[in-house]
Amino acid sequence: MDHRFSEPSFPGIQAQNLLDWYDRHARALPWRVSPKARARGVQPDPYRVWLSEVMLQQTTVAAVKAYYEAFTQKWPDVIALAEAGEEDVMKAWAGLGYYSRARNLKACADTIARDYGGLFPDTENDLKALPGIGPYTASAIAAIAFDRPATVVDGNVERVISRIHALETPLPQAKPEIRALTAAVTPQDRPGDFAQAMMDLGATLCSPKRPACSLCPWTEPCRARALGTAETFPRKAVKAAKPTRRGMAFVAVREDRAVLLRRRPPKGLLGGMSEPPTSVLAEDAATDDLSLAPLDLDWRRLMAPVRHTFTHFHLEMTVWRADVPSTTPAPDGHWWSPADALNGEALPTVMKKAVTAGLSGA
Repeated sequence: MDHRFSEPSFPGIQAQNLLDWYDRHARALPWRVSPKARARGVQPDPYRVWLSEVMLQQTTVAAVKAYYEAFTQKWPDVIALAEAGEEDVMKAWAGLGYYSRARNLKACADTIARDYGGLFPDTENDLKALPGIGPYTASAIAAIAFDRPATVVDGNVERVISRIHALETPLPQAKPEIRALTAAVTPQDRPGDFAQAMMDLGATLCSPKRPACSLCPWTEPCRARALGTAETFPRKAVKAAKPTRRGMAFVAVREDRAVLLRRRPPKGLLGGMSEPPTSVLAEDAATDDLSLAPLDLDWRRLMAPVRHTFTHFHLEMTVWRADVPSTTPAPDGHWWSPADALNGEALPTVMKKAVTAGLSGA
C-alpha cells in the first residue's frame, strides 16, 4: 500500500504552512538573516552563507558557532580570506575536522577573488564549478543567498521527508527519491527561507528521537506520525564494521616544554595539518618500532593509546614520549612549538590528544 498523500495539495498548501511556522520560530543563527529582516529587504551575504555551509557539513551548529565567529572576525569577506595564508586558515580550522574542506575553502576564496572580482556566482551550475562546492553546497548557497528555487537536502531534510512519506527505502539508496520529493514541495517564492525552514524543522521538532509531532506544522500530512512510527525513519542500511588503523606518535618534549612538530603531506589523511611525528597509520602498522622515531632518544611508551574515530575507520596510536635538552635542534622539516603556542598550531583533534598525553606523561 502506498502511504504517500496525493499531489498537488501538499506542495501547494503545506509549503506555506511551513513558512508561516518559520516566520514565528526561526532559529537565531549568526550567519542567518532572519525572516523579519528579509521582509525588510536585508539580503544574506553569500560569503557568510558559503562559509557556514562548509563548516556545518558533518558538524553541529553548536560546534561551528565559535569557529564561524573567529573566521568572520579575522576574515570578514572573501577577499580577506583569499589574502590569508593557507597555514593561517588551517590553524583557524583545527578541531573542525575534514581538513580537505579548509584547503578547498582557501582555494575557493582564491578563485572567487581572482576570477569573479570577489563576487559569488548566483547559479547552482556556476557555484558547482568552484573548488570544494558540491551539489548540496551549491544548492544551499543558490537558495539561501540568492533565493534561487534550488532543492536543498541535508540530513535534517532527509529525516523530515522520509517521515512525511513513510519511505521504506533505506538511506543512502533513498537519496534520489528524497531529493525528488523535496523538489516537488519547494516553492518558487521564498525558496531560501523554505530551505532553512526545513532544516530548522528537522533540527528542532522533527528530531531523531522523541519528535514533537504535536507542534509540527506538517502534523496532518505526515504518514509516519499517523502510523506511530516516526522514530523509525529514515530507514538506514546496515553499516559495515569500521576497521581500526594503528600507528605510533612520538612526542618529544624539551626542558622548556616545547614540543616537536611537523606538517603532514598536503594530500591524504589530515593533509597539511600539524602533528607530532607519527609512523604510518594502517591496520597492520607497527606500534613499537623505535627505528621510526624522528630522533635517537630514550623513548618511553605511555600506558594508554590515543583513540579517535574518523568517518570510515577507528585510529589507535601508541604514544611515545622522550625528554630532550633545550639545545636539541629540530630535524629538517620539523620545528619546536613552545607550550604557550600549541593552541595556535594547526593540530587536528587526534594530534592534540597525542600531544596532551605526551605532555602529561601518563
